[in-house]
Amino acid sequence: MDIIMSESLQQKFADPHRSVCFVGTTPPKASTEDMQMQEIADRLLARLETLEYDGLIVYDIQDESSRIDAPRPFPYMETRDPREYSRLLSERSQRPIITYKSVAQRDRADFEHWLEEAWDDYGVRNLVLVGSPSSEGDIKLSLNEAYTALKEHHKPFHLGGVTIAERHAVKGNEHQRLISKVENGCEFFVSQAVYNAQATIDLLTSYARSCREMGVSPKRVILTFTPCGSAKTLEFMQWLGISVPEATRYRILDAEKPLAESVRICQNNLEQILDACLPLGLPIGLNIESLTNRKAEIDASIQLYQLLKATLDLRLAERQLSQSE
Repeated sequence: MDIIMSESLQQKFADPHRSVCFVGTTPPKASTEDMQMQEIADRLLARLETLEYDGLIVYDIQDESSRIDAPRPFPYMETRDPREYSRLLSERSQRPIITYKSVAQRDRADFEHWLEEAWDDYGVRNLVLVGSPSSEGDIKLSLNEAYTALKEHHKPFHLGGVTIAERHAVKGNEHQRLISKVENGCEFFVSQAVYNAQATIDLLTSYARSCREMGVSPKRVILTFTPCGSAKTLEFMQWLGISVPEATRYRILDAEKPLAESVRICQNNLEQILDACLPLGLPIGLNIESLTNRKAEIDASIQLYQLLKATLDLRLAERQLSQSE
């Protein structure tokens, strides 16, 4: 069943005329018992029952305190193994799961063993590898070394990578990172949460232009969006490195209903990105997440999903219609 779902996901990614939409989630905290984890998974899937979604993305949460001096707004808590939660969600939803894996903490032999278990014991087929959040600290395996190990591994994982528009805004070379990651086997990319539309447009335009110059088709880029309903969530977003323009911060903080305002901002940002990037032949997907466990923000993420999926589907339909005339 897992292999069939994985092939289906790859086929969807390969068709630029299709929207591909995901819901992002994190595993429960490490102290969660198996039965309680099942209940958490069931509650999540019950919230998603009314949505048309292609699968879920399960993150591998890292302690990113080495990346930034400021204290973390929400305390870091270790989680259950993302593979366990991915297997559970796959069994209960019968949808493909993309599983994140942070690679810096293990050496190559440990990583190869992790891959064996991921495939054989947990049914992981779709994988996103994440490097160390910082060049500081004890890095036992670099992202490039992990890519090499995966290339030489005998299991055919469907591999994706992370892309960060904020990095492009600073260094101007994120599009080259994408091209390098494709050469290392990446078939799709998942962005950091988008609150700066122009930074994302600059990155995607550079990537599409480079692909055109090289005579290759750009890979699917899944854009992540998240609602923000409080100053604390906004602080956490900025701690994570998400670029939030000053005017956008004030729009959210000064609004009578900050959460609803953030949803409007996300839709407007998506529309700007689609205006600029769909004509470039760049296949876009969506990933909607809630960065906190606050009920209001979780509920808003469901509304945001419905709104952004409808926006993307409409734009794709309009584009197909105009191309067929």
